[in-house]
Amino acid sequence: MNLEHGLHLAYCTNIHRGEDWGQTFDSLKSHTLAVRGRVAMGEAYAIGLRLSDQAARELSESAVLDAFRQWLADENCYVFTINGFPFGNFHGGRVKEQVYVPDWTSAERLKYTCRLFDLIAALVPEGVEGSVSTLPGSFKEFITDESQEQVIRNNLWKCVEHIAALSDRTGKALHLGLEPEPLGYFETSSETVRFFEAMEKEHPNDARLREHLGVNYDTCHLAVEYEEAADAIGAFKARGIRISKLHLSAALKLVPTAAAREYLSAFTEDVYLHQVVERLPDGSLARHRDLDVALASDSDAEEWRIHFHIPLHSPDTDWFTSTRDHIGGVLDLLRDDPALCTHLEMETYTWEVLPDEMKNRNVVDQLVGEYEWALTELRARGLA
Repeated sequence: MNLEHGLHLAYCTNIHRGEDWGQTFDSLKSHTLAVRGRVAMGEAYAIGLRLSDQAARELSESAVLDAFRQWLADENCYVFTINGFPFGNFHGGRVKEQVYVPDWTSAERLKYTCRLFDLIAALVPEGVEGSVSTLPGSFKEFITDESQEQVIRNNLWKCVEHIAALSDRTGKALHLGLEPEPLGYFETSSETVRFFEAMEKEHPNDARLREHLGVNYDTCHLAVEYEEAADAIGAFKARGIRISKLHLSAALKLVPTAAAREYLSAFTEDVYLHQVVERLPDGSLARHRDLDVALASDSDAEEWRIHFHIPLHSPDTDWFTSTRDHIGGVLDLLRDDPALCTHLEMETYTWEVLPDEMKNRNVVDQLVGEYEWALTELRARGLA
């Protein structure tokens, strides 16, 4: 939906299954329109689209694309952003580290992302920026030598060149957001800044870099890294790194007592990675690849933060709280500078794997609850 100050808010449709275009479109017609009917009936409704490689190829067929554009017009909906992080299957089977495959060392990732930009350029309305979000280069474990790092930068630059040429040709303002994530090739704000500095060193004084490449700032991810919103966003702004999109998402936060660790076993599952960053008594941080690994460890940590996206409206419990305070910090910054970023997307893709007590409503009801929570926070800051 279109908010104050030219802001746009959507939920990311990666919460729904959709590995081909037919399945993706069915989810839009059933779930997305049902949510729209309860939160924005009669208003232009924004969609945060997730497209797999297969779905993107199928939607690129001119007849299919024309039919989708007509459907958007008929339903008073518009697409302003595409989630291009997961390339392939994202539901119903093991994803884990395969969500990074192919990574930015691969020509496949480059072709897929360029195709997504061709689509967003055709879909985004006049006067609205178009964004695509993608993975932070690769998974840390996959990068073993400097030559891979160079290939990542080379492929991203080729993508920037494609985006810039497409923007010039269409008159659309388009940008790619790299999404720092725990145990990604770059995961913290400082690692992300270093990556952009390396890109800038290779392409000095080329305005296309800052115009078309930025950060997809996921509030869950940076909170899991124990970062403060003002510090992280301040670091990006100081280096002139654009915030391409804000993902509004919340992580689990808790003191890992024996009882809490036993409770956490309900969150272990076989589909997604749930990286754990623990803060030790001396203030240092340690990382575990997944929740089951952390639960099997002999930890004396003071706190765990877990990369498990939980609904924004989830109440605190006796066992855990959430990192919603980080979202509040980001929204405070947006209140003070609405030009910081115009793209806001709620991203709680984990609905299918939530413990039963947290999945006590259907997906449409949950998404409506997320809108209610987000809009309350935005209105309190004069942003909606």
